[in-house]
Amino acid sequence: MSKKTYPEPASSEITPEAFYFNRRALLKMAGMTGLAALLTACGLPPGTDTPTPSAIPTIPKSINPTALPTITPTPSTSSSSTPSSQDELGNPATSFHDITHFNNYYEFSLGKEDVAQLTEKFKSSPWQIEVSGLVHRPVTFGMEDLLKKYPQEERIYRLRCVETWSMVIPWTGFPLAKLLKDVEPTGDAKYVKFTTAQLPDEMPGLGNSMFPWPYTEGLRLDEAMHDLTLLATGLYGQPLPNQDGAPIRLVAPWKYGFKSAKALVKIELVAAQPATFWNTFSPREYDFYANVDPNVPHPRWSQAFEQRIGETSRRNTLLLNGYASQVESLY
Repeated sequence: MSKKTYPEPASSEITPEAFYFNRRALLKMAGMTGLAALLTACGLPPGTDTPTPSAIPTIPKSINPTALPTITPTPSTSSSSTPSSQDELGNPATSFHDITHFNNYYEFSLGKEDVAQLTEKFKSSPWQIEVSGLVHRPVTFGMEDLLKKYPQEERIYRLRCVETWSMVIPWTGFPLAKLLKDVEPTGDAKYVKFTTAQLPDEMPGLGNSMFPWPYTEGLRLDEAMHDLTLLATGLYGQPLPNQDGAPIRLVAPWKYGFKSAKALVKIELVAAQPATFWNTFSPREYDFYANVDPNVPHPRWSQAFEQRIGETSRRNTLLLNGYASQVESLY
């Protein structure tokens, strides 16, 4: 059987960061109210309007995103297919400004608009990430060594938050499968557990005792080994900003955004399904798999529609966030 391809917005459609340096003032998010706000994995309360940044201009296809010499991504090895008329393929990527100023990061804040400021002093370098558990070759990488060992690729993915807003993000990173193959999982390994940094002196949100810190996430091993699953180290050709999960985060684009754990410090191969942050906190509302499905509502709101940051109208939510043809065989 030939390898399936997955559709992604064309690289030529990415809006260059420079076009956003003089944009309007920072996004203003509607205030969170009551327990509903505290229980939302992406922070936008149900029933409120998504903040609408200024309109994205049309950019000539000859203009490419600005890339810094610190990360030199190679084109994705996966093929792109022709966009269908029923999805959003070909739209511009969300602006660098919006991606870096519309953030959920509960280790720092329950809000969004203050995350960029609160993460300014976060020390994402030097950094180490441990890969261990049910593997034959456990290893601990420094970020410099990790970047040297695994060539960086550009992957343009849709991001769908469980709270019904969405973005298109030009990530830089490498497939998680490459790392997992190198550490050689044992036959008993069935899941991959991800643990994020827990640094109280730098992460004021950790003082909120209502949450089950540290932030942990998990994938089934076959999900983790899928070519779509990315360890992201940058976006828009630049190193990953602190507020977006520097220096390394998980990206699984067919799942709701809360599955993509930030600031990873440990990747562990395990035999049993691991406990995860949101599933532990509210299992009725956030299941382990968290696959994007317009036909399965959240207990408190519909998932049939989404609001793309930068747009004024809603769009239909796509099954598995538009990646069904690539990952539906996993389920």
